[in-house]
Amino acid sequence: MPRRAVIFDLDGVLVSTDELHYRAWQRLADEEGIPFDRQVNHRLRGVGRMDCLEILLARSPRSYAAEAKAALADRKNRYYRESLGDLTPAALLPGAREVLRQLRARGVRVAVASASRNAPEILRRTGLAGVPDATADGNDITRSKPDPEVFLVAAARLGVPPAECLVVEDAASGIEAAAAAGMKSLALGAAAGHPQADLSAADLESITVDEMLAP
Repeated sequence: MPRRAVIFDLDGVLVSTDELHYRAWQRLADEEGIPFDRQVNHRLRGVGRMDCLEILLARSPRSYAAEAKAALADRKNRYYRESLGDLTPAALLPGAREVLRQLRARGVRVAVASASRNAPEILRRTGLAGVPDATADGNDITRSKPDPEVFLVAAARLGVPPAECLVVEDAASGIEAAAAAGMKSLALGAAAGHPQADLSAADLESITVDEMLAP
């Protein structure tokens, strides 16, 4: 199938906000007396906020009611959103702006699909608002990756069948979601070499648009 569209995850693919998420989760964990480290944080990549919270709370010495969990998730998001005030276009990862430019120049449809409800603000603060042809984020879905919902919403908004889409992801859950959606995938960074990925690269500077679009 020809690749008529490329769907990008946001955090860790186009923009570097991983450290901001880590600090927010770490602050919450410290306040609640829950063990947390970068190894646990790695499991949160590409996962929705409430599912991330469940991973965190699995190590908690106490249990939380649903209302308390919602309050914890809101608190973490507040810490994270406070840190977004310092986000600028400098947070764009190497190759991100150029690959978007090249794809658009070739007439390839482009979307951003993220589990984050903060995706619109991140796009705005990094100068990417209005660049993708479509977006899908945590405000549009009810199921987190590896469920394919966010990618299917993005493809539908692009008007492109899943089989003609390439997903670019840096998390194993995202690669699995792409496969479940019937889409090809490019695995970056920590996800490179994933057995379900069709292509792998260290980052967007390490692969050409020709390679991304090759059938």
